Amino acid sequence: MQATITSKGQVTIPKAVREALHLAAGDRLEFMVEADGSIRAIPVTGSVTDLKGLLPPPKHTLSLEEMDTAIATGATGQ
Repeated sequence: MQATITSKGQVTIPKAVREALHLAAGDRLEFMVEADGSIRAIPVTGSVTDLKGLLPPPKHTLSLEEMDTAIATGATGQ
């Protein structure tokens, strides 16, 4: 498959590639240049907000003071 770069540096991704990567309008791609000069296009899927609800709520919540103590203890190993 081939594509042409426009004067603005834009490329239309061929339909077969869009379908294979499950891409739709507005989706994002990350481009990686490999050591051999080839390019890899990786779909950027999801965001941090998509992780909401993935884990169950904690059984016990900590106060800010308890968190600070845990951090200090963990940092010193005491």
